[in-house]
Amino acid sequence: MEAKEIIARRVALEIEPDTLVNLGIGLPSMVANYLPKEVHVFFQAENGVIGLGARPPEGMEDPDLTDAGGGFVTAVPGAASIDSAMSFGLIRGGHLDMTVLGGLQVDERGYLANWMIPGKMVPGMGGAMDLVAGAKHVIVAMVHTARGKPKILRECNLPLTARRRVSLIVTEMAVIEPTEDGLVLKEIGPGASVDDVISATEAKLIVQGDVPKMSLFSES
Repeated sequence: MEAKEIIARRVALEIEPDTLVNLGIGLPSMVANYLPKEVHVFFQAENGVIGLGARPPEGMEDPDLTDAGGGFVTAVPGAASIDSAMSFGLIRGGHLDMTVLGGLQVDERGYLANWMIPGKMVPGMGGAMDLVAGAKHVIVAMVHTARGKPKILRECNLPLTARRRVSLIVTEMAVIEPTEDGLVLKEIGPGASVDDVISATEAKLIVQGDVPKMSLFSES
């Protein structure tokens, strides 16, 4: 199983039924593909769609139905299209139960950096600042390292998305919960050990007892 699928499957298990959830561009958008069938949820994209479904089969794409990154999606029964004012009103008004965002870096305080300096050939901020500040729960879904270098750092050296601690970090190697005391290692990924996670992480991790293996499939 590839790293991105591991991450998306694990994040999908965090989603509660009957909630409003925003999925960010890229890896987070994969989460919709692995949502347990018994979980009814409305996915929102800041470009103005509520009720996103999984990616359509090849040849069945609708050019008028995309997520915020321009990727093709489907719509579930009861879905709605809204304008940007309503979309960001939901985000800034604290009505989102959860957002799942990609990340470039997360630091020991649980602060996220997921954009880079404008003018470079790199991602811009987009709606991430509003999402981190406004959603009730913020999950960062990202690979653990980039080109062999840790992405979970003592301190971010890229611009922070917001000065608010995220709720959970999910990588292919670990599930990590930022707390007042620091980053707590909650689970380890397939084929990884606690020592593997520690060596791939610059930030200090709090390890409490035996750390369980990551679950990737719904038990129901």
